[in-house]
Amino acid sequence: MTRYRYYTATTLDGFIADERDSLDWLLSQPSGEESVLPYDDFIADVGAVVTGRTTYQWVLDHVSDDDRPHGSPWAYEQPTFVFTHRDIAPAAAHITMVSGSPARHRAALEDAARGKDVWIVGGETSLPPSPAPGCSTRSTSRSPP
Repeated sequence: MTRYRYYTATTLDGFIADERDSLDWLLSQPSGEESVLPYDDFIADVGAVVTGRTTYQWVLDHVSDDDRPHGSPWAYEQPTFVFTHRDIAPAAAHITMVSGSPARHRAALEDAARGKDVWIVGGETSLPPSPAPGCSTRSTSRSPP
């Protein structure tokens, strides 16, 4: 069964971005084996990505070229679904713009994940109470040491 995972790091006061809308504090944390929650282990289980338009735009604007697979403008190689009410063009072929209830898109998300997990990327506005009734969910968060 496909799981929906919310994997993030937050400041002690519960925020992802700082007062300048920066994630520098987060991006400076260890992400390999020395990490509390090793990213490489996590991302190996992710088959599809879900995010909101604000996080999508932030990633496009701020992630370095070194963190983009195969020269793509998008930071993830997995099929990505961006929830938005705006008419925007996707930055890559594997990105799909969607709107409406996450439950309405459950079948497409799980098909795209191909038996792996769906990662809900972003802040609290990206996180629905539940993608759909009966979905398996797992929330993983950490605060830096």
